[in-house]
Amino acid sequence: MKAIVTGATGFTGSALCRRLVNEGWSVTAFVRPSPRVEPLKALGVDCVEVDITDYESVRGAMRPVDYVFHIAALFRTETPDRDLFRRVNAEAVGHMARAAQEVGVGRFVHCSTVGVQGHIEEPPADEAYRPKPNDHYQGTKWEGEQIARRHIAAGLPGVVVRPAGIYGPGDLRFLKLFKTIDRGMFVMIGDGKTLYHLTYIDDLVDGFLLAATKPEALGEVFTIAGPRYTSIQEMVETIAAVLGRKPPRLRIPLRPVQIAATLCEAACRPLGINPPLYPRRVEFFAMDRAFTTEKARRLLGYEPSYDIEAGFAKTADWYRAQGLIGSNVRRLRAAGAPKP
Repeated sequence: MKAIVTGATGFTGSALCRRLVNEGWSVTAFVRPSPRVEPLKALGVDCVEVDITDYESVRGAMRPVDYVFHIAALFRTETPDRDLFRRVNAEAVGHMARAAQEVGVGRFVHCSTVGVQGHIEEPPADEAYRPKPNDHYQGTKWEGEQIARRHIAAGLPGVVVRPAGIYGPGDLRFLKLFKTIDRGMFVMIGDGKTLYHLTYIDDLVDGFLLAATKPEALGEVFTIAGPRYTSIQEMVETIAAVLGRKPPRLRIPLRPVQIAATLCEAACRPLGINPPLYPRRVEFFAMDRAFTTEKARRLLGYEPSYDIEAGFAKTADWYRAQGLIGSNVRRLRAAGAPKP
């Protein structure tokens, strides 16, 4: 099988590339210049420099492969440049889908996000639950998903995958949470009852491959998530348990932090700087995100393997091995290693 992967230098895209290569696929990655390209090359991935925000660049590199996995997105940087979010998360989807359709790609798998549905008032939500993006990331991802679905409706053989919160070895998004719990510095914002749904990276890659290869997936939208949703309180207690720490007990009210985040973002944006505190960071403690994967189970045979206990344990082991948490941090500090 031959595949093109965007976002291959990121956590999700690199995990997908590793799986594809390990299973004997020929993989081409559309990349930007970056040191993170080297590990992909070492795997045997053909790395081609492509600006996905430019149609001509995409069209010049697109080939009639079996599958295109469009994973690339702008997410972690709370940049004041909202237009950049739109170019990457929305317009680039159109460039990729149009080029894939023109050259005759076998199947186009677009990675969206459950975030397009925003706060879930009536959990768990399925794929038909109303969209309600509430920030520039979720809004532009929703625009991108709609663009992909329009191309699919116009004849592009494709499918949309909406992952829930992604984690696992190699991810740094949840590192701060692990570090503060490990150091006994975590403070719960709110009552901890907010619902959250996680997806272990191996389960997500399984979902991508099923969406790519199953005939039943064509034209559909699928939520891919872990076996169950949980509360923020249970997440924190589980992380504490796998780290061998006491469960954190300190709490502060949610509303004052939300107000502070809004004010901080408003003050920083005119100055063109990234705010240290902003609403999307606080929404982790405020927005219920709980979903059902029944459709993926029924049509694709998707069966997630990792509950949070096993997934957090593997993630913690990787953080320790990298010297990001635990005694290795102090050892590496003494050796002069940079602060992670």
